[in-house]
Amino acid sequence: MKLTGGAAQAYLRKPDPTHAGLLIFGADPMRVATHRQAVISALVGPRGEDEMRLTRIAASDLRKDPALLDDAIKAQGFFPGHRVAFVEDAGDGLAKVAAAALEDWQPGDAQIVVTAGQLTAKSALRKVFEGHQQTVAIGIYDDPPTLSDIEESLAAAGIGRPERDVMDTLMVLASNLEPGDFRQTIEKVSLYKLGDAAPLTIADVMANAPQSAEVDVDDVLDVVASGRANDLGPVLRNLYAQGVTPVTLSIGAMRHFRRLHVVASDPGGASAGVAKLRPPVFGPRRNKIEQQASQWGRARLERALTALTDTDLQLRSATKAPQTALLERTLIRLAMMARN
Repeated sequence: MKLTGGAAQAYLRKPDPTHAGLLIFGADPMRVATHRQAVISALVGPRGEDEMRLTRIAASDLRKDPALLDDAIKAQGFFPGHRVAFVEDAGDGLAKVAAAALEDWQPGDAQIVVTAGQLTAKSALRKVFEGHQQTVAIGIYDDPPTLSDIEESLAAAGIGRPERDVMDTLMVLASNLEPGDFRQTIEKVSLYKLGDAAPLTIADVMANAPQSAEVDVDDVLDVVASGRANDLGPVLRNLYAQGVTPVTLSIGAMRHFRRLHVVASDPGGASAGVAKLRPPVFGPRRNKIEQQASQWGRARLERALTALTDTDLQLRSATKAPQTALLERTLIRLAMMARN
């Protein structure tokens, strides 16, 4: 049986222990592993592995000895409770092994949980689990977590449902972070708020969100828009050392200054303008954009956009001038303009 959408998410949260097996597959190993871990924990409980009710089988070992899966399914443990035979990193080469094990499966045997990478619709392994009446196949795709997913993560961490602006911040983080990083962020927030009865705030979330040690395009643009011309050289060197090209930085600069122009042009002022940005921005980033838009003003931002457009055309032309020098000169001019 194949499950998708809300039905798949509901099943992953509460798997049916009477089923013979479950296949979880997807291109992102971290997302697959996160769901697999939750499913197995729901089936065998927190002490399942300690009580030897969970048998782990590597796909490479199973290919060498196909009897391992059948032995794990039929083996009786010393402790009572549900049992799981988990096969990791399977592929279509194990389709026949899985089909044979499911054919021999009887109620009371260990439930089979299999994880795999990306599988096509014609995958033999998918067909085994999708075509069996007592098994489920679920594909994990790169869709961002839903509101209910985040609410469930918060509830599991002992955090009540926060205000709307905090939930919006968590939604943005969940969309930008890897699943494991977002889960760790929620765990850190839970520890951070331990014993604190005050409502969760954006500051609480951002204090525990992962901070990249690398310089990114936004760091450079903050230096430029804030008028810190003396700091521009070092951050540019670090950015170029990470493989970012002048054209990429130019595109990022155009995007950033257009956003500032939109905020500065709002009839209600910068505060109203930043609130209308889509996708929305939150926390310190929101404050920076509002401050920069107010500092620059609409007229100067239009001059900055003109300078960036001219530079972008030069970078894409057949000019022999060094691209890094062309862009750096423009960024220095903009940083100096921000001071005046």
